[in-house]
Amino acid sequence: MSPPSPASLPSLLAACMLLGCSGQPAQSQPEPEAKPTLTPTPTPVPDDREAEPAALEPIAPAGQHPFSVLDLLEVDRVSSPALSPDGRLVAYVLRETDMAANAGRTSLWLQAVAGGEPTRIDAHRKGASQPQWSPDGKYLYFVSSRSGSSQVFRRAIQADGAGPSASDAEQITDLPVPVSNLLLAPNGEQLAVSAELDPACPDLACSVERDAVISAATGVAYDRLFVRHWDSWKDHRRSALLVTATTPGTTTATIVSKGLDADVPSKPFGGAEEYRFTPDGRGLVFTARDAHGGPGEPWSTNFDLYYAPIDGSAAPLQLTQNPAWDTHPRFSPDGEQLTYLAMARPGYEADRFVLMTLNWTGAGVEGEPRAVTSAWDRSIASFEFGADPSVVFATAQELGHKRLFRIGLDGEPPRALVETGTVAEISVGAEALVFTHHDLTHPAELHTLELGGTVDGRRTISHHNDALIARVDMGAPEQFSFPGWNGETVHGWVVQPVEFDPSKSYPVAFVIHGGPQGSFGDQFHFRWNPQTYAGAGYATVMIDFHGSTGYGQAFTDSIARHWGSRPFEDLQKGLAFALERYPWLASDKICALGASYGGFMINWIAGNWPQRFRCLVNHDGIFDQRMMYYATEELWFPEWEHGAPEFENPGAYARFNPVDHVDKWQTPMLVVHGSLDYRVPVEQGLATFTALQRRGVESRFLHFPDENHWVLRPANAKQWHDEVLGWLAAHY
Repeated sequence: MSPPSPASLPSLLAACMLLGCSGQPAQSQPEPEAKPTLTPTPTPVPDDREAEPAALEPIAPAGQHPFSVLDLLEVDRVSSPALSPDGRLVAYVLRETDMAANAGRTSLWLQAVAGGEPTRIDAHRKGASQPQWSPDGKYLYFVSSRSGSSQVFRRAIQADGAGPSASDAEQITDLPVPVSNLLLAPNGEQLAVSAELDPACPDLACSVERDAVISAATGVAYDRLFVRHWDSWKDHRRSALLVTATTPGTTTATIVSKGLDADVPSKPFGGAEEYRFTPDGRGLVFTARDAHGGPGEPWSTNFDLYYAPIDGSAAPLQLTQNPAWDTHPRFSPDGEQLTYLAMARPGYEADRFVLMTLNWTGAGVEGEPRAVTSAWDRSIASFEFGADPSVVFATAQELGHKRLFRIGLDGEPPRALVETGTVAEISVGAEALVFTHHDLTHPAELHTLELGGTVDGRRTISHHNDALIARVDMGAPEQFSFPGWNGETVHGWVVQPVEFDPSKSYPVAFVIHGGPQGSFGDQFHFRWNPQTYAGAGYATVMIDFHGSTGYGQAFTDSIARHWGSRPFEDLQKGLAFALERYPWLASDKICALGASYGGFMINWIAGNWPQRFRCLVNHDGIFDQRMMYYATEELWFPEWEHGAPEFENPGAYARFNPVDHVDKWQTPMLVVHGSLDYRVPVEQGLATFTALQRRGVESRFLHFPDENHWVLRPANAKQWHDEVLGWLAAHY
């Protein structure tokens, strides 16, 4: 199952690269609080002699060698590009792996758009994230926990743009609660952040006081769902949207989302992309799912846009009435249009996101929303304006790639600017845009493209991984297509093993993506990376079966109520096609691997294609559809996929239920599961392993007590790869 929070768009479209309930009665709206009094005295960063982190030890071996999990861990991850106001510099985050600390280490960097060597401007052992420029380009704001709590800091940037000033980072917020999801106002005088607060409290002090109450009792009572969500048990708090000043040492903030029974931003994956300051800076527009009087959160995808003044003088005003998902608000540069993304069908997390626009009056909207891309059969992942109010730049999955498009709001059809690989985050200036880009053979780096540039006319401007990529041997990828279910075209990828010789025969890793509305496309993945198999001597085959994203909405929709039929047929036909087209694939040496929906499919294969594979690997897979419905948290997902709640239509859940085919299981299987996975609870993995053991099928259970639906800790990632590759090696 995908990380289903369309409000944080990458969770939908890159989810299977393999993206709250207080338990209290609804509270009446408290009186608006006064605008905070701000203290101008800077708060110094506490003396920390270990602030500058020690140099990292190499992870991957030196010299030329096949790509492995050690190289995967060595990769520096480039993210969060932010163009300076004059368009000359881009700030970004670099994440490096610290194996000794078993964690990632983040730092802030500056890179000239024209090229050249980058400058590291902030490196602290407590990290830094979410860089934002002040409107005058003199400061770079960011979030860090170096003061003992996650707060907002800034660094002065030299006037010539050569790098940071000599001054230390200056702490801006000194709030009594940790904050995240930074957004700077257009005038640079205010900023918005989010924090976990008690919704019954009128201010931060009240929330802190309530959290400090200590009780010997450990029980928590709930009156409604959610009880737990993604990887956390719910408590009484909500994520609230705050506004405060950019004056150093600010200790107070205004709660602007007060009065809504909602998390702002949405949980578990929403961020600052879900809200924007109005052009005049007097208000914020944000997305929220208000639980007051509506359907329960676990079976609702009804997010609407709201407006609230930054001084908290009025309750949030609902701007959109769409019963499905509205998100990603953006204002046109002339301040006349509010543009956003919207789905049409309630209860469906993988519906198509259409670009919408509304006339903006200054403190609200007028007229009916206009669908800009209704005729374009692609779902937009993200978009941004440049200087031209009639054009946006957007990313969307298309045919196994995540492309960058130029879209005219006046009817100009979408035009691809970058066609291959995966365009992730974008930042648009007056003359050029900067974005992160990766593909099957290259991790993400910064790229730039002039706004009048041609297709694929991009330049690479960061080179953090060049030396690593130069010393590793990788397999060559190739995309193919074949007639799948109903004779419709289905796409797939094959990746050759390292040191490929077409006269030889190679064992195959047949990798099945999750979601199921996801895609294994032209991207550099940090778990299901085919290069880890290529480096170990295996070929990789991946099929974007019916239900995958990027091939039109009807193709995505086609998996609903057909989990074990149409995609299963595509997988069977796709493997047969690949074996015929690529005779160097060893037809008698194939193992199938998958996670989430891919894990369900592994269990389905075990009972419905039991003699095809040498071995199976099942990570976070569904074993019993009926119990899964009552154990998972976001109920809209199974209700859409199977057409109804389980108690209304149990036959739909029984139609493709792996538990009913255990009597035919015979293929050796490695089962992997994390105890913090509340999307597909660990009992599903334990039940799978129990069934295998009781039937006498060779099996192994790898349990991560500290991981959720993913594997995030570096040491665990290494163990995961070692176990999986060891399982494959034992069965080829």
